[in-house]
Amino acid sequence: MSESVEYLILGGGPAGLQLGYFLGRAGRDYRILERADHVGAFFSKYPRVRNLISINKVYTGYDDPEVQLRWDWNSLISDDPELRFKHFSKEYWADPADLVRYLDSFASEQKLNIELSTSVSKIARDGEGTFVVTAEDGREFRGKRLIVATGISIPNIPPIPGIEHAEQYTEVSTDREDFVDQRVLVLGKGNSAFEIANLMIPTARMIHVASPDPLRMAWTTHYVGDLRAINNEFLDTYQLKSQNAVLNATVRKIQRAGDGFDVTVAYNMAEGEVEVIHYDRVVCCTGFKFDLSPFDETCRPELRHCGRLPEQTAAWESVNIPGLYFAGVLTAARDYRKTTSAFIHGFRYNCRALSRIFGKRYHGDAWPSELMPAEPEPVHRAMLARINRSSALWQQFGFLCDAVIIRGAQAEYLQEVPVDYLFSGECDVGDTTFTVTLEYGDKKFDNPFAVERIHRDNIRRAEASQFLHPVIRQYDGKIFVDEHHIIEDLAAEWQEEIHTKPLLHWLRLHHEDRRRDSA
Repeated sequence: MSESVEYLILGGGPAGLQLGYFLGRAGRDYRILERADHVGAFFSKYPRVRNLISINKVYTGYDDPEVQLRWDWNSLISDDPELRFKHFSKEYWADPADLVRYLDSFASEQKLNIELSTSVSKIARDGEGTFVVTAEDGREFRGKRLIVATGISIPNIPPIPGIEHAEQYTEVSTDREDFVDQRVLVLGKGNSAFEIANLMIPTARMIHVASPDPLRMAWTTHYVGDLRAINNEFLDTYQLKSQNAVLNATVRKIQRAGDGFDVTVAYNMAEGEVEVIHYDRVVCCTGFKFDLSPFDETCRPELRHCGRLPEQTAAWESVNIPGLYFAGVLTAARDYRKTTSAFIHGFRYNCRALSRIFGKRYHGDAWPSELMPAEPEPVHRAMLARINRSSALWQQFGFLCDAVIIRGAQAEYLQEVPVDYLFSGECDVGDTTFTVTLEYGDKKFDNPFAVERIHRDNIRRAEASQFLHPVIRQYDGKIFVDEHHIIEDLAAEWQEEIHTKPLLHWLRLHHEDRRRDSA
């Protein structure tokens, strides 16, 4: 059996479903292949301790569904207001099982073209450039374009001598009674490591959490994949001397010793001290990585970030395999540890942008846009409307932008364009282009809860704003010319004169400059 489609999507998780929705809406010929017997299978097992770290803020005070998505990190985008995650759970930290129910309902209601129970054994490309995907049962699927939305699906195991003695996050017990009076080493300092460490607090005698790099808190970095508050209970037990510790150390080797293990650790912040510590158990919670094994030599993508993610262009296409694209968590290679592409509330917008890139590249479609006079007032109104409403610019801060392209007396307003893609050469940016983004300030603070803010009336120093705020930049072609910051606002509502008037003044100045240059 062989089936051919234009777009073949691997993975029936949230990214595969979201991209399938947009392709179906555009009338494209697509098929989603999912190895499990249901969609969203990853969340049937993970996180191991059953709480999502993606927030579900149901009560926001806003009626606009678009604005609500700023605090809804689990819903996929659709035209159906009932297909929102809040109708499946009211919990702020929801049970992953509710997300699986939601994804199943989304796939069913949207009648997505999915082939379940289809485990892929081989991915190849024939002499004509068509991708050939072979399932374990012998079925064959062909696609002009292949989009991999399988996520990072296999454990990322560090090359430590003796690591085979460690239990993996994927299989370790989640019954805290199994750790009674034990000394446990947890490798890693991400959410999965502290998820397991927190679980053991009431029962384990001693818990050490170790990795070479210092701990990164999400509230400091603004990266939601760093340690979240829901998983940081363990830090109290360390700082308040409850027999537990966070070690900045390199594990050199793990050796079996009696009923436990002797672990050699070299401290990174203790003048090079090396120590051997005995543990009853070692648990490896060092994350996941991309599974390269199904790809044969005809279409094996290059990797980056220590082999954890595929290398991609600004259009999320493999740098070495034309026609091979990526969606979902894998798109985080483009904004690694900076924004939200590794999470539903980020990659759902990447999926929409990718479908528009397909439309532009392969179907002659223009990027959806609004035309208006190239005058400051209408451009100003359009920018403010989006700044105060867009969830995409809010979630994918500094990564996705709205673009206003000036061509003579006309302005074209494009929404949600990847910044790098806009200037990749594939888009006609015209003589003058404005980009609109939401961004944090560029300063780092030891204590993010003690940040010196600028006075709200001090609009001349708006560029010193540290919280999320609008940034408008002007380019002549691809050359940066100038930028304007709108001062941060506690409620993130930029509607007062201190927000609107300086932007209008700035746009008018640049409009006059263009008029003089063209005269």
